[in-house]
Amino acid sequence: MRKKILVIVLFIIASLVTWQYELISYGIKQGLGQMKIVNGSVPIDEYLEGPAIPDSIRYKLQLVQEVKEYAITNLGINPSDNYSTFYDQKGKPLLWVVTASEEFDFIAKTWDFPFLGTVSYKGYFDLPKARELQQQLVDEGWDTSLREVGGWSTLGWFSDPVLSNMLRRSDGDLTELIIHELTHGTIFVKDSVQFNENLATFIGQQGAIRFLQSRFGDESIELNQYKQGLSDRLKFSSHILRGSDRLDSLYHNLSEDIGDDDKRTVKDNLIELIVSEIDTISFNDSIRYRSLFEQVKPNNAYFMSFQRYRAKQDQFVEALEEKHNGDLAAYLSELKRIHPSL
Repeated sequence: MRKKILVIVLFIIASLVTWQYELISYGIKQGLGQMKIVNGSVPIDEYLEGPAIPDSIRYKLQLVQEVKEYAITNLGINPSDNYSTFYDQKGKPLLWVVTASEEFDFIAKTWDFPFLGTVSYKGYFDLPKARELQQQLVDEGWDTSLREVGGWSTLGWFSDPVLSNMLRRSDGDLTELIIHELTHGTIFVKDSVQFNENLATFIGQQGAIRFLQSRFGDESIELNQYKQGLSDRLKFSSHILRGSDRLDSLYHNLSEDIGDDDKRTVKDNLIELIVSEIDTISFNDSIRYRSLFEQVKPNNAYFMSFQRYRAKQDQFVEALEEKHNGDLAAYLSELKRIHPSL
């Protein structure tokens, strides 16, 4: 009888592995990639004891520790072991993310994962594998995007280390990144990528302003530099979001009698117009923003990335100011109550 039960169990396991081979294989490879980073990380306190640590690195790692403590104590971010270790990536990228959208509609390609649910991106520690997926999606007719990721959250499944390339950022941008990722470890709603990313973006930015004010002062170079950069990013993202609305209207008003080649022509013409209108926006760093499109040609996947991270910002701002009188910790506490994390 026991042999029969064992045979049945093994048959079920083998069937599941065969049925979900691609997902299981992907999960194993991602887990191995993450474990390589975790195992190669050292405690920050131990790393800082080294006599040859450059002062600039020492300063940035100490800043990360201050930011984490501030986020937990003053904002209500959940305590964790995240960012208590350091991984030297030797200047090399570690993770790439593939996203995709339908060619004539803002409908994202999605993947289903255990616990996380449905997500509109797929990450790889192996660049050739990421490019392979991207090419497969292109061949299927999707608009795609492949980008390097500078930081990510494992939602408490691993102890996320500080990556050496993070330390190249300015004080303000580094602060925002750390609070952004810590927010994911505090609130992450299944099947809600746009909510999760918009929330982390909002808390990251609002938290960075408050930390910089507390740490450096209201008139500090660090705070003013961050605010100027943030102002530019908000202007740029607002322009791209308005552009996505114009494209969405175009797609839904295209005649069914128009062929795909003609649709692409109309679409490309509108995207070129949106790109050219960047010249009408006044940026603090105009050279940077007017050269962005020399590096990438926008498509639907590009526009959707701004929807994913920034489309709900006004809603969060309104709730913070009107319901909580600007008290970010009180707002985050309410969100934690409404949206229990994974």
